[in-house]
Amino acid sequence: MRFLVDECLHTSLVPVAHRAGYEAYHVSHRGKAGASDIELVRLALEEDLVVVTNNSEDFRRIISELELHPGLILIILNVNSARQRELFEKVLDRINAEQFKDLANKVVEVDFGGVRIYDLPTSD
Repeated sequence: MRFLVDECLHTSLVPVAHRAGYEAYHVSHRGKAGASDIELVRLALEEDLVVVTNNSEDFRRIISELELHPGLILIILNVNSARQRELFEKVLDRINAEQFKDLANKVVEVDFGGVRIYDLPTSD
């Protein structure tokens, strides 16, 4: 599993993913700072990257229109970098505990109430 961390989140999430054994990139390190949400989704689709963001409304809307996407992680709260790392670690712990090989068509939401995982678009 590979992650693309949106610019609304801190660059320090990348080493959190690396320590957990995952590949990760921050959009600013990929020359995509200022890119539109649609451009980031296109990049994620092309490179099979799970987007990590706190821009839940826009990204949920975009991926709900796709038949297949690599996954979306939503850090719901707008918090400082230390809290972002803490919440992202909770997500990675849950992914590891449930032994997900990928997050295809999954949304993972995290806040201080816990981690929720659901399908989007919803399966019929």
